[in-house]
Amino acid sequence: MNRIKKPAVKPKDPRFSSGPCKKYPTFSCEHFVNTTLGRSHRAREQKQVLKSAITRTKNLLRLPPGYEMMITPASDTGAVEICLWNLLGQRGVEVLAWEAFSHNWYTDITQELRLQNVCSTIVEYGELPDFNKIDFDKDVVFCWNGTTSGVRIPDAACIPSDRKGLTICDATSAIFAQTLDYTKLDVITFSWQKCLGGEGQHGMIIFSPRALERLETYTPTWPIPKIFQIKKANKINTAIFEGDTLNTPSLLLLQDYHLALNWAESIGGLEALHRRSDRNAAIIEKWLDTCKFMSYLPKDKKTCSNTSNCLQFCAPEFLALSTQEQRDFCKKFTNLLEELHVAYDIGAYRTAPPGLRIWTGPTIEEDDLVALIPWLEWAWYELISE
Repeated sequence: MNRIKKPAVKPKDPRFSSGPCKKYPTFSCEHFVNTTLGRSHRAREQKQVLKSAITRTKNLLRLPPGYEMMITPASDTGAVEICLWNLLGQRGVEVLAWEAFSHNWYTDITQELRLQNVCSTIVEYGELPDFNKIDFDKDVVFCWNGTTSGVRIPDAACIPSDRKGLTICDATSAIFAQTLDYTKLDVITFSWQKCLGGEGQHGMIIFSPRALERLETYTPTWPIPKIFQIKKANKINTAIFEGDTLNTPSLLLLQDYHLALNWAESIGGLEALHRRSDRNAAIIEKWLDTCKFMSYLPKDKKTCSNTSNCLQFCAPEFLALSTQEQRDFCKKFTNLLEELHVAYDIGAYRTAPPGLRIWTGPTIEEDDLVALIPWLEWAWYELISE
């Protein structure tokens, strides 16, 4: 196969990682102020900064009245774990898994919490479970956007309004980029390190009134680790909704999150974040419409993520390789582009099928994606010709 000419223009920013994601375009260390650093997070001023992060996020997302939010340790993983340990066990559980992290939640529910009345719906990477077959009288645990599979839920139409169970949704790679129907979601988790380009280690949980009622009226039979405890004396510790945290937060990362919120507000808020993600994803979609060697991993185009674009090589030359040879090729492909400072961290997730994963969330610039595509073409023809 003939090689093609190496492109002349590189992306100005080669960071296309799916998490931690590229920083917001106005990021600069010079914007940090040190008035809150080296202070106790329990001090009045510092607690106000924490509370403000909650209030500003609620306003940006336009949460309905009665929905509460808290800051958690351990990123989105910690946020999900807190929900599982505090909320599950009152009724049966359905776990929906179509990518890596939802598999983790299934393992935690069945092997760590050891719940008995658990039903799992597990499908292959690239597929989405049939939500019409899910029993929403049980508690249902799922991801909205499969960061490692590129498959997202198109809408919440299949979630009944009169459900008896709670819907517990890991929405970390979706919440600032996709439309969520909050009335259909009782618990929503996310982190600072995804769509807004914040730093890792902190997550957030949104509780609907139904979830708050469960917290208030139900206490699990198992011991809950201190870092997961959101109740005191069998009552919700409502201070967590006002800036109290379960352990010591990073005030530096808190400042960075406020700066990310500044940027989001300055460009037009939630609608602008959605538009940026949609336009970015459209660049990848347009390229794939004519690309001869790559396609989406999702089998149904309607379920393709607009943030985490998971792609697979589909050319006969690649499909003829063994699975290990395919993984070796993908590694050479991504290493080549990284060494040339064209694209960082675009390999598929380690448990996903061999391929690429290109983040197109709101902090990515369209011009960088446009510049990236000719390099993807060049790298393919360069390596497949060897």
